[in-house]
Amino acid sequence: MIKDLKIQNSLTRQKELFEPINPPFVGMYVCGPTVYSDVHMGNVRTFMSFDVINRYLRYLGYKVRYVRNITDVGHLVGDADEGEDKIGKKAKLENSEPMQIVQRYANGFHQVMALFNTLPPDIEPTATGHIVEQIEIVKVLLEKGWAYEVNGSVYFDVEKFNQAHEYGILSGRKIEDLISNTRTLDGQTDKRNPLDFAIWKNASEEHIMRWPSPWGDGFPGWHLECTVMSTKYLGETFDIHGGGMDLKFPHHECEIAQSVGATGKKPVNYWIHTNMLTVNGQKMSKSLANSFLPTELVSGDHDMLDQGYSPMTVRFFMLQTHYSSTLDFSNEALKASQKGYRKLANGLKIVKSMQFTADEGTKNDQQIEQIKQTCDACYHAMNDDFNTAKTIAELFNLVKKINSLHTGQLKFNEIGAEPFNQLKTTYIAFMEEVLGLKEEMPTEAGPIVDALLGFYKNAKAAKNYEEVDKIRAILKENKLIIKDMKNTIEWGYEE
Repeated sequence: MIKDLKIQNSLTRQKELFEPINPPFVGMYVCGPTVYSDVHMGNVRTFMSFDVINRYLRYLGYKVRYVRNITDVGHLVGDADEGEDKIGKKAKLENSEPMQIVQRYANGFHQVMALFNTLPPDIEPTATGHIVEQIEIVKVLLEKGWAYEVNGSVYFDVEKFNQAHEYGILSGRKIEDLISNTRTLDGQTDKRNPLDFAIWKNASEEHIMRWPSPWGDGFPGWHLECTVMSTKYLGETFDIHGGGMDLKFPHHECEIAQSVGATGKKPVNYWIHTNMLTVNGQKMSKSLANSFLPTELVSGDHDMLDQGYSPMTVRFFMLQTHYSSTLDFSNEALKASQKGYRKLANGLKIVKSMQFTADEGTKNDQQIEQIKQTCDACYHAMNDDFNTAKTIAELFNLVKKINSLHTGQLKFNEIGAEPFNQLKTTYIAFMEEVLGLKEEMPTEAGPIVDALLGFYKNAKAAKNYEEVDKIRAILKENKLIIKDMKNTIEWGYEE
């Protein structure tokens, strides 16, 4: 399956599918959060998408080094080269140390990521932990003539770079158009050209976060940080780099220019960008008052939400849309995802306890071929630019087979031991290892539910229907149901 893996490369404007990465090592870098506020749903979608990519590559046998940074300095208000550092501004408002802000919001970020069952990265570097390396690359860019120093700040010379290379290669923007659409602020900037961007900024007297450098006390430019951290841990050219689509320009475009300027090499083989979020067809944003925090989505504590949705329901909902497509939130879509997730979770519960048992069935080549093709289709879908939406559709096809075996409509001997094992291992692996979807029943609650089921069976045998109804109601309150089947009674997740 590895040889069939294809990734959509953002550097091709036609969005063609490229040849696979050469195993076994894959270096992957994702721009992490700026930790000055609570993590938002756009963050969750981006890091969840890369979590699945990380999981699938590992599942295929790749040795992945997944690096996701923490931006804890240099990200200025307005994302420009002027103004206050976002973390420094927050520290002033709260009368606290910047690193207190960083630690608090980094802790919150990690808690949210754990809530949605994302694996931690292999390396999580911080910008403040790599000041020395950033100063060194600024020196290199100055020595090579790609940057210039003015009044203690150092800027990257975009126009000069574009004469030898192509600035805008990732986003498809032309420097002539960018220049014509940029207003020059005479006397208000040290830049030679409005498109130039800071790689080191002189710190004003009131600026809290500052470090000594050959050009005076200052702090690194936001774009420079990712270039330094990615190349330090993954090399001058690595496989996958990405983040939200809002980072494509100028952040990632500037990263390419810096890396090419410093090393003369293409820094990244594959750029991956997740698309934006909408709510009922309208862009999600604080200014439109239609955004909600991940914790609000789970608790339901928001005016736009009819109810709370479990973490796995939210994860399932997000993975039902390809990472490069717009994802639209609505109560109707979330409720449908709740039902869909529970259907797959019931299949997971059933197939885990299911063993091949010879019966009176006779070999059915059509059923065998359907199972094999559907299992293969799970790989084909993920190999096609990590298409989780198609993968989930194939899992629904597999769960139909699981349920048919469970109810006896499909006999074990009709498919045989080998296809059954393929069905079981594929379903469990793609649910848990690849998509990161798990049963949400706490392990410690299992014996309690089993005990209630035992009481239910006894009450039913004794025709104590008042007790039967009471037990059903207790389970229903906890989103569980009792299934009275022909030969057995069992519990399942409410769909």
